[in-house]
Amino acid sequence: MIEGRSRTTIWIVAGIVAGILIYLLRDVLLPFVAGFAVAYMLDPAVRHLMRLRLPRGAASAVALALFFLAAVSLLLMTLPILQSQIATFAQRLPSYVERLRTLVEPLFQVLRDRAGIPDVSDLSTLAGKHAAQALGWFGTVIAGLVSGGAAIVGTLSLLLITPVVAFYLLRDWHKVVERIDLWLPRTEAETIRAQLREIDQTLAGFARGQALVCFVLALYYAIGLTLCGLDFGILVGVFTGIASFIPVVGALAGGVLSIGLALIQFPTWGPVVAAAVVFGLGQVLEGQFLTPRLVGDRVRLHPVWIIFALMTGGTLFGFVGLLLAVPVAAAVGVLARFAVARYLGSPFYRGHHE
Repeated sequence: MIEGRSRTTIWIVAGIVAGILIYLLRDVLLPFVAGFAVAYMLDPAVRHLMRLRLPRGAASAVALALFFLAAVSLLLMTLPILQSQIATFAQRLPSYVERLRTLVEPLFQVLRDRAGIPDVSDLSTLAGKHAAQALGWFGTVIAGLVSGGAAIVGTLSLLLITPVVAFYLLRDWHKVVERIDLWLPRTEAETIRAQLREIDQTLAGFARGQALVCFVLALYYAIGLTLCGLDFGILVGVFTGIASFIPVVGALAGGVLSIGLALIQFPTWGPVVAAAVVFGLGQVLEGQFLTPRLVGDRVRLHPVWIIFALMTGGTLFGFVGLLLAVPVAAAVGVLARFAVARYLGSPFYRGHHE
């Protein structure tokens, strides 16, 4: 019993120390965590290339080269379009605010008459003032991110160090696994291996599968909303696809944004209904085909747990916390289920001592 408590204490202390180190080094760790994420995502591709009789080093180089080539090509194709749409959206925002005001003015009129709410013109002036302040603050933040020396250094380190870290991790992945296996306590090694395998299956099923789901949804929404005539269909589609990584919240945000912009932009209901149909079909595509096939049913990560993990990780550790949130959530979920199973099989739960 004392020995078990000692091991538990060691694991708790190690977790606390790891959390403190991640918090203190969160700015430095970003390229290393990103490199680990890339290596983890590409490890199946490297194993596939090795089955084609490529050495692991060459397979790692080929997989990384293809990955970054595809990423850079996609960025070069989409960035100018997204930049143009963002600039156009900023220019049209005042007219959209005015259009929104005219849409909700009858409702405000009724509320003013029944509840004594201030005049609509006052609300419009107040909203315009705060919108201008928000835009000014947003522009200041963006300018700081672009021109700040620390941001430039961080971006360069991310672009230069991440591929190097990913390559060496991919090349030496089997050695790292073997070395960690040697460090496991021999009496509990098989139990720990079983939990690590389940963590890997859970994380791989969610992270790799959900990344493919987000990519397909971004492509679908961008094309569908553009065909509906939405001015910022590509921008909204990409945002909705990326936000779909967060269960429920991403879909809700994308739906409200796309249908809301359609209501503001179009004077008739036809295009609005078309945008709603595109979004509804996207949800059917995600729920009935993409998620079951790409993510699978074995991934036991509850949406509420994922949302909590992402919010907590982002709040405590910034972008590094966002990258680590899902792996940590997967590990905690697996270990919690293991602990509950051990508790349910213990004499303490059954009410008698053996």
